[in-house]
Amino acid sequence: MKQVFGQRSRTWRTITRRLGVGAAIVLLAVGCQGRPSEKPPIHLERNMFDQEKYKPYATNPLFEDNAAMRTPPAGTVARGSMILDSAYMTGFLSDSTPVAHIPMPITMPLLQRGQERFNIYCSPCHGRVGDGKGIVVTRGYVPPPTYHSDLLRDVPDGHIFDVITHGIRNMPSYQHQIPVGDRWAIVAYVRALQRSENATAEDIPAEKRSQVK
Repeated sequence: MKQVFGQRSRTWRTITRRLGVGAAIVLLAVGCQGRPSEKPPIHLERNMFDQEKYKPYATNPLFEDNAAMRTPPAGTVARGSMILDSAYMTGFLSDSTPVAHIPMPITMPLLQRGQERFNIYCSPCHGRVGDGKGIVVTRGYVPPPTYHSDLLRDVPDGHIFDVITHGIRNMPSYQHQIPVGDRWAIVAYVRALQRSENATAEDIPAEKRSQVK
């Protein structure tokens, strides 16, 4: 009797094991089509795929003109474009006068950031020292003016910021490539370049003047 029950138990274990292996093979075959298919995958819950929205220029019968695109209400400001500080965000005071000086503390990290951004975005045209002899100029591009002329040494900081933002003559706008804070960092570094090319003995720390020959 025990032998009969033992044999039946082994038989059921064998059947169960084989059924498990067979089920795994079926699931694997269902999950892997084995070849590329142009049919979309099956999604049991499509709320995250078929969102109720209108594409640009689509029609929307909800409105009288049947247009899905609506004119923003007066005073609407895009996210990230709110001008809370005119001097910082635009380089101009409220009366459209360029700010004379950078509206933020000038620190060594700011100058280092300005140097990094300047070398990336500005030096190809303006050169590493701001003399207007960048690499693209040697390839035939119209040379920009040197930063070390009396004209550009005397312009307000806000003017340089505005030129970076909107461009001028052959120079394109960089407002989309360079964030506001980085534009001011570049302005600070440009001023450092100008000072380095027009430094006097008084600009050298007293303890280091003896080292200058």
